[in-house]
Amino acid sequence: MKAYLGVDVGSVTTKLVLLDGSNELLTSIYLQTRGNPVDMIKRGLETIRKQMPLEAEICGVATTGSGRALAGVMIGADLVKNEITAHAVATMSCVPDVQTIFEIGGQDSKIIIIRDGVVTDFGMNSVCAAGTGSFLEHQAERLNIRIEDFGGHALKSENPARIAGRCTVFAESDMVHKQQMGYPLNDIIYGLCQALVRNYLNNVALGKEIQPKMAFQGGVAFNKGIIRAFNETFRTEVYVPPYSELMGAIGAAMLVRHEMGSNGHRTKFKGFSVSQTEFKVSSFMCKACPNLCEISQISANGKVLSRWGGRCDKWERAEVK
Repeated sequence: MKAYLGVDVGSVTTKLVLLDGSNELLTSIYLQTRGNPVDMIKRGLETIRKQMPLEAEICGVATTGSGRALAGVMIGADLVKNEITAHAVATMSCVPDVQTIFEIGGQDSKIIIIRDGVVTDFGMNSVCAAGTGSFLEHQAERLNIRIEDFGGHALKSENPARIAGRCTVFAESDMVHKQQMGYPLNDIIYGLCQALVRNYLNNVALGKEIQPKMAFQGGVAFNKGIIRAFNETFRTEVYVPPYSELMGAIGAAMLVRHEMGSNGHRTKFKGFSVSQTEFKVSSFMCKACPNLCEISQISANGKVLSRWGGRCDKWERAEVK
């Protein structure tokens, strides 16, 4: 059985999926990155190895996400793709008529505009985290409730509190004020969900032409309160695809399946023994020009495997020793 591995390494979560030759999901794993992508990639590979069918053979590997370069070097990726393309490909496979994709993760969020099956525009969050999952997690901690319970409380709200969500600091201050005024917990929680959606639309989606059909994915799509807020904002159903939290990894696997099928090359995958290899990630400042780029590098067994991160390709082209 031919199988294709997709790896999505984000700032908060690391996802790995294995698809068969018909793009059906064979197995997957969803991990918290916890600031240590190397260990999470290794752990994910070991889990996939144990869960994959005995007859499956890895015929292609692709990486995506903010840590795609690191993951690609570690495991021997055949394809390294940006998350915009990966998310779009996966979503269009299950929602063929999608025109707008909302993707909200723990610390990153993005919007993808699709017309006639082609990505025509996109936007991503900058510095502010008020339109991401970390905003809700922080407020849940303040309210002393589990983030997993947020959606249930939000669905019970009948008169949501209007909370200023343009900034995490202001939102927290406003939330405390609403508590002091005696607003019910359910109304405060749904007010926070509405604040996140407003912030997302006023920042990430600002100036974008939002048209149905709309899809919502990423880890925050587990929150039914956010889904309700999107539905009420647009007065239409925002579709949540199956495996919405895995769409980046699924898209990467689909892309490498197509790539390997069209060129007939053998995979560069280093094998699951990578999970036992000791990797070291470090960085240094390039002083070759006034840009002073921070160059990242990864090494194993005392040998530098790859370098990246500069504005030019000086270090990418340099022979590693």
